[in-house]
Amino acid sequence: MAFSLIDDDPGAVPVVAVSKAGLAAWRETALARERDWVAATGFVGDSGKLALVPDKKGGLGRVLVGVPEGDAAMWTFAGLSDALPEGGYRIEAMPEGADATRSALGWALGTYAFTRYRAKKKASGARLVWPDGADRAVVGHLAGAVFLARDLVNTPASDMGPAELAAAAVAVAEKAGARHRVILGDALLAENYPTIHAVGRASVRAPRLVDIVWGDPSAPKVTLVGKGVCFDSGGLDLKTASGMLNMKKDMAGAAIMLGLAQAIMAARLPVRLRVLLPMVENAVSGNAMRPRDIVKTRKGLTVEIGNTDAEGRLILCDALAEASTEHPALLVDIATLTGAARVALGPELPALFCNDDGLASALSAAGTAEDDPLWRMPLWQPYRRNLDSKIADLNNVSEGPQGGAITAALYLQEFVEPGISWAHLDVMAWNNRTRPGRPEGAEAQTLRALYAHIAGSFG
Repeated sequence: MAFSLIDDDPGAVPVVAVSKAGLAAWRETALARERDWVAATGFVGDSGKLALVPDKKGGLGRVLVGVPEGDAAMWTFAGLSDALPEGGYRIEAMPEGADATRSALGWALGTYAFTRYRAKKKASGARLVWPDGADRAVVGHLAGAVFLARDLVNTPASDMGPAELAAAAVAVAEKAGARHRVILGDALLAENYPTIHAVGRASVRAPRLVDIVWGDPSAPKVTLVGKGVCFDSGGLDLKTASGMLNMKKDMAGAAIMLGLAQAIMAARLPVRLRVLLPMVENAVSGNAMRPRDIVKTRKGLTVEIGNTDAEGRLILCDALAEASTEHPALLVDIATLTGAARVALGPELPALFCNDDGLASALSAAGTAEDDPLWRMPLWQPYRRNLDSKIADLNNVSEGPQGGAITAALYLQEFVEPGISWAHLDVMAWNNRTRPGRPEGAEAQTLRALYAHIAGSFG
């Protein structure tokens, strides 16, 4: 009974999903007593609102749920698993254009709870019979991927350091039969990943890079890179207490990419997948990197450290440089990279930077279709001058506070070889408020959009 979705229940209560416009049509065919009851309760088809209609014996005979017009019922169904009384339910009717797979996925996502440290306060016991036509495999792959990412990000740094995050990645790789390597500690220097080492060396929990490879070597190459800063103190440029409070989520890029990789491998999409996940803790100690230090990157470029709290781009640049050596058909990185992106777009709309107009349009379309939105921002090349250094090839930050998300993306672009279709996603990866299917806490932003694009482009 994964995600409270069941094969069958002869006694399941029928659920009618109806829009405001479709309510009149339902009334024409409904039993008089049901029609009168729904009218008496004031139900008019508002999105997410319920009408619990009794049967002749006083039990629950039918449920009406208001949904938006068209294929927008996903998040409405996400709220039902908690809102409905205990028992079995089946979808009897949906508005024209609604999708059974997305409705089932919404229900599944609504069953998520982070229970590592305490049990779920309330379990409604509501169960949904699989809707006719729903792709059970897709629902399972995506819900499982989202749950994995949420669990990893919600776990505090005390229990989710570089070693634990790497272990989770290795477990995913081994389950899928993928090849994997973990490059640990000083071995990063020996194998020429100096910026990953520079960021993570100050912590007693050693930095590392997880490298996963899966699929037919002759298939199109898709490479995923995720920022795995398991806690970010800011380094010697120490964050404020409020700025540090939620930094357990600074490894969300790695968590989202790991969840996405799990879904891709479980679905056996016809790609040669590579996943590069640099994992560090940005700590303070006697050997921490300092402002104005110069570090050499895997690509050979030298970087002046203008701010030790701009560490995410440092670990990503080595991973992107390595990813570029294979010239993949698609290269994507995800990171909780800048507060500037949140200022520009807010917490619910990730920023997309892309060097390929066709790819950017396709990702934006996938985000809209999957209700997993993202918004394209410019790789405005004139701002590259803001990363100039007088003594190194570039600085890791600009001197001023403006355009921070853009300059961070431009920094990363320096490490992507020309001709590679590359997208950089700057995400919040956190729900500041609870909505149906999206509880307060960790969120796997852009995971479903990326999966839809990859499955549609290479599947």
